[in-house]
This record gives sequence, C-alpha cells and structure tokens, in this order.
Amino acid sequence: MASVPLRRNRDFVLLQSGQLLSNIGTQSTTIAYPLLVLALTHSAAKAGIVGFARAVPAALFLMPAGIAADRFNRRRLMIAADAVRVVAIGGLAAMILVGRPVFWVVPLVAFVEGSGAALFAGAQAGALRAVVPSRQLPAAAGAQTGRQAAVQLAGPPVGGALFGIRRVVPFVFDAGSYAFSTLSLLAMRTPFQEARIRDDSSLRSRLAEGFHFLWTQPFLRTCAFLFGLGNFIGPGLLFAIVVIGRRQGLSSAEIGLLTAAFGASVLIGSFVAPLVRRVPARTVLLLELWTGLAVAAFLVWPNVYVLTAAMVPTALVIPSTDSIVHGYRIAMTPDRLLGRSESVRATISLSIAPLGPLVAGFMLGLTSARATIALFVGVALVLALWGTLSPSIRAAPSLNELETR
Repeated sequence: MASVPLRRNRDFVLLQSGQLLSNIGTQSTTIAYPLLVLALTHSAAKAGIVGFARAVPAALFLMPAGIAADRFNRRRLMIAADAVRVVAIGGLAAMILVGRPVFWVVPLVAFVEGSGAALFAGAQAGALRAVVPSRQLPAAAGAQTGRQAAVQLAGPPVGGALFGIRRVVPFVFDAGSYAFSTLSLLAMRTPFQEARIRDDSSLRSRLAEGFHFLWTQPFLRTCAFLFGLGNFIGPGLLFAIVVIGRRQGLSSAEIGLLTAAFGASVLIGSFVAPLVRRVPARTVLLLELWTGLAVAAFLVWPNVYVLTAAMVPTALVIPSTDSIVHGYRIAMTPDRLLGRSESVRATISLSIAPLGPLVAGFMLGLTSARATIALFVGVALVLALWGTLSPSIRAAPSLNELETR
C-alpha cells in the first residue's frame, strides 16, 4: 500500500465518514433511550435496564463475531450488521409514530441494536488494518478517537434537541445514519482481509488460537483487564449525569450539553495525542487511571456540573492511551487472527460495561446520588493502584518500533 497521508487515503476517509455519521446517530439515541423510558415509566431503574440491554450484546456476541470476521467476508458482515440496525431502529420509530410504545419493546430494540454493533465491531479492526499501513495505525487510532470525541460532542446535544422536537426524531436519524454507513462500505475498494487458507478446525480451537495470542502478550492482556474494568466507570457516570441532571431540573437539551462536555474534552485531547511519542507510555496510561479519582469531588459538592467537570481530566488523556494501546495491538496482531484476538480482548474489556448503567440506575433508585458516585470512586482507586504496581504497565512498549513495519 502506498504511503499517503491518511486524509488522502480514499478508503480510510470513506470508512471514517460512514462511521462518523453512524456514531452520531448512535450517540443521539444513547441519550434518547433513557429519556424515552423516563418519559414512559418515570423509572431510573428501567432506564438502566435499557442501557444494560444495549451494552450486554458486546459481552455475549463479540467472540462469535470475531470468529465470523476471520472466516467470512468482513465487508458483507459489516453491511449485514448495519441492515439489522436499520430495521430495528426503524421499527421502534414506527411504533413511536403510531402510538405509545410498551416498555418491553425498547430494551428489545436496544438489544438488537447492540447485537448489530457487536457483529460490526468484530470485522471493523480488520477493515482498518486493510486500508492503513502498519506504521500509520497509531495515527489512525488517534483519528478514530478524535472522530469518537466529535461524535460524543455532537451526538448528545443533537439527541437531546431532536428528542425535544419530537420523541421519534432521534430514532429516525439513527436509522438513517446506519443506511449511510452501508453506502460508504459499498463504495470502498480495498478487500477487508488478506487471502486465506480454509481453516476446518473446530470453533473452539479457532477461538483458543486468538485467546492464546492475546494471553501471551503481557501488555495487551493487562490493558484488556484494566481498561475493561474502567468501562464499568465511564458508562455508569455518563448515565448518572442524565438521571441526576433530570432530578436537578435540567432540560433534555441541557443534559445533552453536559454529556457532550466529555466528548469535547476527548476531542481536545486528540490534538495532543501525536505528542505521545515524547512521553513514556506508562506515564500516559497511569494518568488516565489516576485522573479517574477526580469524580470524588462530587462527594463534597453533589452537583451534576461538578460531576461533569471532574470527568474532564480523564477525557483529555483518553486519545493518548488509545494511540498507544489500539495502534500497537492492531499493528502487532496477524491478519488471520485479528478478528478473534480483537473479539477476545473486547469481550474481556466490555463484559463489565453493561453493569455500569445498570448498577447506577438501581443505586440511584434505591439510595443517594452521593453513595452511587462513591462506589465508582472506589473502583477507580483500585484500578489506579493496580496499574501503578503492574509489571506489564511498567514495561509498556514504545510505538517507535512500528516505524519500520
């Protein structure tokens, strides 16, 4: 592959563009789902159930999706995932249009959407690896983080504003965004996988091969567990902002702006990420872990604005850790193992993520906001100490070794 700047890499730009709009749609419904449930049921616990239903397919289906991505055509799998989500979200939008939807339909649609996301994610790393040279993967990972930050910045206020216009609008927008993603995939020219030799081994042995590769890389293994447990904190706190903000009298648009502040901070941090090569990788990783303790400020001053501001330091560091971990991992994993290795890593990382909104929802329903946030502070402290004492993090690799690949 010719070494051209990422901005001139046609297929990379198409992949990024499709995912940019698709992710904005997803983020808009991330806030629209709980707002819809709160409007229908006035129950924070039920809103947490919907967040759980949308996130849990990542833990259930990412490993089968990774096996499929290493065996079948990755482009077709990604298109199928988008099509399933168009139908599911479009169906919910139709129900909202014709009348008041029953509650159980909302978590069902959220579960189907999350399942499509798992199938798409199983093949996405291979697509990125196919269109970007290894030495540019850290920059590509940083660009993805910047895209996700822009999405987190635009998506929540867009979702809140669209929900304020009419409840159905953010769901119609989300379905349309998946359709656009499909068109961008169809326009790409590069095959999403290298030539393969047919593998007739059992599913168990194929999955074990991907697990073995990840497990024999100490740095990647430790990061999978550390940041996987960290995924309990982030989604839980963002969900808590929605519920606490609503209780403190904020409008849906104001809540959207608060959650967008996290994305704005990540976006700012993405401009600093290229400087990560000048800073020891361990320092950057530990910064993300220790800044997570800033949310303890809410225990002193239980205000939703304080909680939002306390999450900003972590958000600023996230793009740098992504450049280190994601770029190194994708570059060093053989193409034939990429789907399986990524699915194992993502399953470890994301299996606990659905518990964040679920636990936050139930705790906010049963106890105080201060006690809820105290639980997340305790988890953050454990992770910070673990990362500080970990030999694998102490020996974090340098990205300079990718320059010659």
